[in-house]
Amino acid sequence: MSRPLEGRRAVVTGAASGLGAAAVRALSAAGAQIVATYHQTKPTDESQATWLQCDARDPDAVDAMIDAAVATLGGLDVLINAAGLWQQGIPGSITADDIDFLLATNVKTTVLTNQAAYKAMRASGGRIINFGSAEAVMGSPISAVYAATKGAVQAWTRSAAKAWAADKVTVNALAPAMQTRGADRLREFLGPDAAPFIDEQIKATIPLGGALGDPDRDLGPMLVFLAGEGSHFITGQLLAVDGGLIMVGG
Repeated sequence: MSRPLEGRRAVVTGAASGLGAAAVRALSAAGAQIVATYHQTKPTDESQATWLQCDARDPDAVDAMIDAAVATLGGLDVLINAAGLWQQGIPGSITADDIDFLLATNVKTTVLTNQAAYKAMRASGGRIINFGSAEAVMGSPISAVYAATKGAVQAWTRSAAKAWAADKVTVNALAPAMQTRGADRLREFLGPDAAPFIDEQIKATIPLGGALGDPDRDLGPMLVFLAGEGSHFITGQLLAVDGGLIMVGG
């Protein structure tokens, strides 16, 4: 069995469920040593990851977590920052609390985790992988602040990539279209009557298969690639893993 990440040392945040959990499974299978974090949802995975509780919105907690990870792993080569949350928000009915919550949950966590990881990587290089969103590219009438925060993540990713390239630290973002708890939350928000419409939209807008992807089958291999040596000349990119949904490009 191929283990292309043998010897690579990785931190995965927001790893108790969804895309973060898929990242832990994929990197573990590829041979990486992993420290994985959760905030409130306790993990149920059976990987060999070392688990730490961390509120990624708290700078002191993030710094302590990265320090602990470096001590556990003997260094740090990869950060996959999957901490974040989808939340509905229709323009015209968005509150200040909604804005503050999503900025903290999606943007602040990205900046704090990335900076802490960079400090551990800058001597020998590394890979930072964030999560953007198709909604940031296309806009969303039902989750507008979420889309805005993911746009900020993508802008931050480009800025950090430029700032840290001299230290051989690459920073990229993924825009996945996967069947996750976030996709379920969208369905719950729209209600059961909208299910046929959602299904038709997915069939019409995702050319490859007309369905959301499976995180293990479709996203895991991309995470393994970006975490490895083969991605050394890719940085500052938004990489869509979405069956052709948005087709980002010039």
